[in-house]
Amino acid sequence: MTAIDLSDKMLARAREKAAKRNVKVHLQQMDVQNLQFDDNTFDTVTSNCVFCSVPDPVRGLREVERVCKPGGKVVMLEHVLSANRILAPLMNLANPVVARMMGPNINRRTVENVVKSGLVVEQVTDLELGIFKLIEARKKPDEKQT
Repeated sequence: MTAIDLSDKMLARAREKAAKRNVKVHLQQMDVQNLQFDDNTFDTVTSNCVFCSVPDPVRGLREVERVCKPGGKVVMLEHVLSANRILAPLMNLANPVVARMMGPNINRRTVENVVKSGLVVEQVTDLELGIFKLIEARKKPDEKQT
């Protein structure tokens, strides 16, 4: 297993947790917008509340698509802009303050961004008032193999 994070502090926490649980993981400091892996490296790519903080989420998702093997799976747990007619405008209104104070954007349209990246969305599961979504996608199979 390989895991990345942009933050030294988060990598240090991950090393501690992995050691406590005896989990073998190769941790690397890296920006998802510029992954330092070869094309078609991973069978599965996962993320947990990542693309709310990435300056250019489509660029990061294109990198995920690039490093995932043809037909490989991408599973993401992300918070997104709610589809609720009352909650969505409030999230858009609060986003500049939240982003400035805490970092993440609370109004990203991550499902649409996954589609823009070239990945194929297979399933989206709404969680927690529609603010969190479990997004399951695949990289298109290599046309030579089909």
